[in-house]
Amino acid sequence: MRVLLHLPALLASLTWLQAAALVTNAQTTKIAAISDAVSQVKVEVNKAFLESRTRLKTAMSSKGPTTRQLSEYLKHAKGRARTAIRNGQVWEESLKRLRQIVALTNATDPNLDLTALSWEVGCGAPVAVVQCDKDSPYRTITGDCNNRRKPALGAANRALARWLPAEYEDGLSLPFGWTPGRTRNGFPLPLAREVSNKIIDSLNDRGVLDQNRSLLFMQWGQIVDHDLDFAPDTELGSSEYSKAQCDKYCVQGDNCFPIMFPPNDPKLRTQGKCMPFFRAGFVCPTPPYQSLARDQINALTSFLDASLVYGPEPSLANRLRNLSSPLGLMAVNQEVHDHGLAYLPFDVKKPSPCEFINTTARVPCFLAGDSRASEQILLASSHTLFLREHNRLVIELKRLNPQWDGEKLYQEARKILGAFVQITTFRDYLPMVLGDEMQKWIPPYQGYNKSADPRISNVFTFAFRFGHLEVPSTLSRLDENYQPWGPESELPLHTLFFNTWRIVKDGGIDPLIRGLLAKNSKLISQNKMMTRELRNKLFQPTHKIHGFDLAAINIQRCRDHGMPGYNSWRGFCDLPQPQTLKELDAVLKNRRLAEKLLDLYGTPDNIDIWVGGVAEPQVERGRVGSLLACLLGKQFQQIRDGDRFWWENPGVFTEKQRDALRKISFSRLVCDNTHITKVPRDPFQANNYPEGFVDCSAIDKLDLSPWASVED
Repeated sequence: MRVLLHLPALLASLTWLQAAALVTNAQTTKIAAISDAVSQVKVEVNKAFLESRTRLKTAMSSKGPTTRQLSEYLKHAKGRARTAIRNGQVWEESLKRLRQIVALTNATDPNLDLTALSWEVGCGAPVAVVQCDKDSPYRTITGDCNNRRKPALGAANRALARWLPAEYEDGLSLPFGWTPGRTRNGFPLPLAREVSNKIIDSLNDRGVLDQNRSLLFMQWGQIVDHDLDFAPDTELGSSEYSKAQCDKYCVQGDNCFPIMFPPNDPKLRTQGKCMPFFRAGFVCPTPPYQSLARDQINALTSFLDASLVYGPEPSLANRLRNLSSPLGLMAVNQEVHDHGLAYLPFDVKKPSPCEFINTTARVPCFLAGDSRASEQILLASSHTLFLREHNRLVIELKRLNPQWDGEKLYQEARKILGAFVQITTFRDYLPMVLGDEMQKWIPPYQGYNKSADPRISNVFTFAFRFGHLEVPSTLSRLDENYQPWGPESELPLHTLFFNTWRIVKDGGIDPLIRGLLAKNSKLISQNKMMTRELRNKLFQPTHKIHGFDLAAINIQRCRDHGMPGYNSWRGFCDLPQPQTLKELDAVLKNRRLAEKLLDLYGTPDNIDIWVGGVAEPQVERGRVGSLLACLLGKQFQQIRDGDRFWWENPGVFTEKQRDALRKISFSRLVCDNTHITKVPRDPFQANNYPEGFVDCSAIDKLDLSPWASVED
């Protein structure tokens, strides 16, 4: 009788156990399916990554790299960034495969365990868990531990921030313009190169110099950009067939998104049907998986921290140091020098694309904290100044503090150089970019805000490309009297990409730095946007006719990144969103330009953010329009306010140290690290030697006495 009384409970227990067993079996089956899919995809993706590295090395060993191979060298992922991008690709491909297997209706179906998928892929693995030292007065190299509540915020090799949701054709990863016949907001998207030809082209480069901005204004923008963001390319599929299809035959697929030439484009006769274009690297999505749309990587820290000098990850940072010295010095070139002053070390990895620019000189590329240091010689010269300044600071600090060891000297000099970049950017550069809107978007500093998000936004990587329109068609080298230097004093821009030999064997950096100080940036204007040196000859190897179009690349990259259109960003910034020709004309103050944009795009909603941003008339005393002033201003305020190590934040430097730092200047950097003796008082303003130039003795020095330690 007692057994009968317990029978219902026993039956219920058995039913529950059977159900639990079924759930466990189902769960095991699901995990097995995920594991199988991920294993298969990993084999394919790893093969693709290995083959791409081998292919690039082989290409660089050939008689001469092509434009595409030079571009690939610059955009090639390394180190932890490469691991993060590879995992992102495995995650996305595995998700696609699993959705096909189980015929899911949407990506967040409960039948697919996204947490299990991420774990199986190893999405957390590319970035080692950093043990934060809460008492350290120094930044980590990776940017971790800046925000104590969210240690990864602003660190390298994470996703760029989305200020507006991504917009892809399929809602997941395919860019608009991918599927033939597919419209966006009811209109087909124009070819990127067609927009470049009809909107961005500058028919001639005469009369387009900026009478109020020196060439340093342009160059500092690139320095800041290379300190804040970098999204390397991801890899093509592993089959040689797919690579040939992309490279030679312009067949779109996988991560190949070729920039097709429109009918009657002059490049059709010389370059075939397209410019190859490879999609940017992306990372695994992060919990709680509210969106599975592809998010591009930022391989750098989001902070203004001079990471272009020191590198964004420990292995590179250590390679850049002179570890044989107890002084905390950066490594310098042991083979060549600049009239007794240091050059950056050569990148020992062979072969080097720089060697092919002049096969007689065969000077390799330089090694620096950013892989793009040798992209063009003014950038390489700027990197050289920073290297010399670090070592100068170390020697001075050692003289003041003989008891400091190499690590403390390195970190203190790094901290000062980081402050130099911050001060120069906010005091000298941004007011000239934002003009009368500077105070509106970047009010005076109120202290560190742990709730501010310092991450670089995806849209910023396009907004900041306004600087591409400031690059002149030629660069000048000047002698000690600021007159033309040597028989080739003025060099066409396209001859200066990867051209390290011009520095090492043809005059050093002094003639180039003088050109930065005494020559002008190009003026941004609506009818002369980008020099043809960049629009037709980007990375054009010597004596070859193939070159890329930087404007078309920017436009295609907007679509690759899933960028919302022009009006979405106008709305984000609380600006009017034009719909008609009359309204667009009112915004642009240029009816002809408004007509051309509507002829191409059909609706202002579809205008690519970079195109719409640079098309706007400039704000008063600035060099960008209202939309870019908003996007740049918001970003730079967040970079500043969300940085616990910002130079003005109490406790980072002493009050006396802050007072000393206020006297730093680019002109003093030049005086201390070159043989140049005459410099302008205001190096960012247009200068015409000798007016405005003074002897170096008239330029304030950085007084390091507040760094003298009374401890120990």
